[in-house]
Amino acid sequence: MTTPLFSPGNRPKVVLAPMAGVTNAPFRRLCRRYGGGLFVGEMVSARAVVEGNPKTMKLTEFAGDETPRSLQLAAVDPVVVAEAVRRLIDTVGVDHFDLNFGCPVRKVTRNGGGAALPYKRKLLRAVVGAAVTAAGDVPVTIKFRVGIDDDHTTHLDTGRAAADLGVAAMALHGRTAAQLYSGRADWATIGELRSVVPAEIPVYGNGDIWEAGDALAMVHQTGCDGVVVGRGCLGRPWLFAHLDAVFASQPLPSFPRSGEVATIMAEHAKELVAWFGDYKGVREFRKHTAWYLKGYPVGGGIRRSLGRIDSLDELDDLLAELPDVSLPHENRRVARGHTRGPQAVALPDRWLDDPWDDLVADPAGDSAASGG
Repeated sequence: MTTPLFSPGNRPKVVLAPMAGVTNAPFRRLCRRYGGGLFVGEMVSARAVVEGNPKTMKLTEFAGDETPRSLQLAAVDPVVVAEAVRRLIDTVGVDHFDLNFGCPVRKVTRNGGGAALPYKRKLLRAVVGAAVTAAGDVPVTIKFRVGIDDDHTTHLDTGRAAADLGVAAMALHGRTAAQLYSGRADWATIGELRSVVPAEIPVYGNGDIWEAGDALAMVHQTGCDGVVVGRGCLGRPWLFAHLDAVFASQPLPSFPRSGEVATIMAEHAKELVAWFGDYKGVREFRKHTAWYLKGYPVGGGIRRSLGRIDSLDELDDLLAELPDVSLPHENRRVARGHTRGPQAVALPDRWLDDPWDDLVADPAGDSAASGG
């Protein structure tokens, strides 16, 4: 019998954070090739799953050899999330659900979803409890932020409630929704969460894991059981090999030279084309080119050209022109992905009046949430 995910004998040290337009099946496969862990698919709307939205259902697809099948759900309605969970177990064979209570995007929070929802304590309990009950033996986890802003923090209440409701694990991004991706993640909040959640429930930390040493530092500073990696692996799927090494107290693998990176880029692009088709696959890959070459001294001209490719042949021709250079040591921790913020968080009317009232989010509030 397979050891259940997140049980003492099967707790991943590293989790790939769901990222819209990034953590599709080709990217998950590429990351898995470099190291172990749990690789979570993009966030999808529970309501869109129930309604059978074609775009959303495409996001729920997994490669034939992919296991465990891990998916993140956005939900604001207990009834809808329960139905979505049941359907995805029956039709897709999902092995793990993560509930998103950390998305800071305006179209999500203004309808009471994502990082806005934990402020309503009763609604949070209803959504989490419905998902856990519907999932049965399939583990349910949650990912959330410190709160809406510095005046409305919710991470400790959220952690206690989720533990009471039977989640298998939880992850905290050490920023508020108002911070968005600005400033530094407050790792101390992760330690606070670990201190109030029963020891048998794993707590994961998220925020500013740019290289493997950051992950080790986070675990040592906070006592968390593992890390969730998002922006740190953009353009660097080999980070998972580095993470495996540091958690096993093994020497760190070398950073690839740009010539090796070019080979990885070509492989990634081909996988996206095989998954999405020529037109969409190439265009999906464009954004990755800047991330892959971030920090490498290869010149701005070729970077701009790579961001406009129209075919795999054009990509191959440009990659052949890349100089073969190493990654300067000072560029190993360079930020990638979103750096926006701070922001004024969009919320439903009167959302902050009373955290214990019976106000329910817009029942259709998660309908646009697939992909974040």
